[in-house]
Amino acid sequence: MRHDIQPNERAFSTKEVAEEMGIATTTVRRYGQILERNGYEFFKDGDRRIFVRSDIDALKAIRDTDKPQDDMAKDLVEDQRNRLKRSTEVAIPNTYDHSLQDPAQLSEFFKALTNELAAAREMNVQLSNDMNELKTKVSRLQQDHHVISSGVGNFAQKTSTNIEKLSEQQKNHYEALLEQEREKSEALKQELQHMRDEQRKEWQSQNEFNKRLEESVKPKGKLERILALFR
Repeated sequence: MRHDIQPNERAFSTKEVAEEMGIATTTVRRYGQILERNGYEFFKDGDRRIFVRSDIDALKAIRDTDKPQDDMAKDLVEDQRNRLKRSTEVAIPNTYDHSLQDPAQLSEFFKALTNELAAAREMNVQLSNDMNELKTKVSRLQQDHHVISSGVGNFAQKTSTNIEKLSEQQKNHYEALLEQEREKSEALKQELQHMRDEQRKEWQSQNEFNKRLEESVKPKGKLERILALFR
């Protein structure tokens, strides 16, 4: 478990690290995952990573390396283990073995505890601020979602009404056109029938004339032929 936090050391959120490094928050999380799967330890608040300055330096090393990122992560993990080991070796003899016997060391021990407590409090304040900011963003997103949902619902209702009106108008228009075509068709039928009747009369008249003409050219008296033409 990590215990290398420095007195009054500041804690950083993922968003702050991303802004400092000039990368996306998703990239910060991906670098953190690369480090963790190779054995690197982060301070955690539940499943959420809390970054200190040494962690940011490790993330920058992952970002800037020319080596495979997993190889660089292994080197950084080894550095972290050595740093934690040195910190443990110094803390145990100087603090726990002699602090209760030496008033000066006891004072330093309490001073270190006070500084660590202050750093923890600062970290908690930062986490609280981040949580409040997150809650505010979630609340705004919920409000935006409600506004968008209402807008979409109203738009859908208006669109449905307009479609129904347009469909009714088109239906009426088509029915009117159909009725006009029916009337035109009926008038055309009547006109055609009239033309046929006239043609039939014309044919009948022509046939009668032809018969009279034939009768007139038959050998008859001159007077009868003349009169036949006018029958």
